[in-house]
Amino acid sequence: MRKWGWIALALAVAAVAAFFAIAPGRIESGLNQIDGKPLLPVSAEARELHKTLTIVDLHSDTLMWDRDLLTRSSRGHEDLPRMQAGNVALQVFSSVTKTPKGQNYDANGADSDNITGLAVAQLQPLRTWGSLLERTLYHGEKLDRAIDASGGRLRAIRSAADVDGLLARRAIKGRGIGALLSVEGLQNLEGNLRNLDRLHAAGVRMAGLTHFFDNELAGSMHGLRKGGLTAKGGAAIGRMERLGMIVDLAHCSHACVADILAMAQRPVVSSHGGVQATCKVNRNLTDDELRGVARTGGVVGIGYWEGAVCSTDPRATARAIKHVRDLVGIDYVALGSDYDGATTVRFDTSQLVQVTQALLDEGFTVDEVRAVMGGNALRVIRAGIEPA
Repeated sequence: MRKWGWIALALAVAAVAAFFAIAPGRIESGLNQIDGKPLLPVSAEARELHKTLTIVDLHSDTLMWDRDLLTRSSRGHEDLPRMQAGNVALQVFSSVTKTPKGQNYDANGADSDNITGLAVAQLQPLRTWGSLLERTLYHGEKLDRAIDASGGRLRAIRSAADVDGLLARRAIKGRGIGALLSVEGLQNLEGNLRNLDRLHAAGVRMAGLTHFFDNELAGSMHGLRKGGLTAKGGAAIGRMERLGMIVDLAHCSHACVADILAMAQRPVVSSHGGVQATCKVNRNLTDDELRGVARTGGVVGIGYWEGAVCSTDPRATARAIKHVRDLVGIDYVALGSDYDGATTVRFDTSQLVQVTQALLDEGFTVDEVRAVMGGNALRVIRAGIEPA
């Protein structure tokens, strides 16, 4: 009987080990997909132009997953080799700390969480299992380790001087990718606005107030009440602007967006999404909201997935970008992929020439393509991450 007991224990240990080794990858493979539909034929003009661009993506969720950022993966949408292949110059990496079970665009409560299970399944440090703040600090450490191990291929972006250094390095050596840390929902403050200083010290230079549920700072577009800024939310905005932390409107309710636009003293971004005019999804911005972002001097990052542009076709992304250009001007629109954010897309980051081609097909000039693909976002990042 003792022998059979040991065998049963060994089998149980093996089953647990197999779960932790296999389950996280399978979860990610099921959530971050490429749909396999035909890509646009790419012209020689688009390829040559793409090689000269300084490309900035305002949002990806790659840090959420248990993958080596420096190694090309068969999973997901993004890693360093694929960013290099796509000619990315600067990537904003988001920290996701909590998502509701049954997540949807319409209405979610804050009483459940998928990320706790993911943290456990990925064997993240125990401190991250029960603390949203520690999850972001861990994501920052994970990014810092990748930067340190990259041999200069990844470079931390925490100041305007870092941006200038990155651009100079790329001009001289033709390589190097900037990495900027952001937060998707400030529920990770855990009720204490002083934690904004801890986040800033950890490298966070952009943050959205809400994600898929209302919190004590503001209402989410996908929450139950969808209210505006609270008093604590207003205080958070002021503190962020003083620190040099860019305010991100993504996922905020329309009331929250209006409140932020009314009080913003610095450029704001909507890091990833679309526009109501070309894709009437509740998370997308109205024309009045686009005008408000432009008045702050900010930018709107347009994504590549169904919920942002009502298609995965890069031409749908180009049409949304064109609407922003025609409404408020070319200076106020950028890219916001939401790669690895439980999205299905047509192309991964190695194939970003698809966007370049789509923009040319829509009649954008070379200068306009340069502005959309990175120039506009660089302007806002460079100014926004300096303390007020």
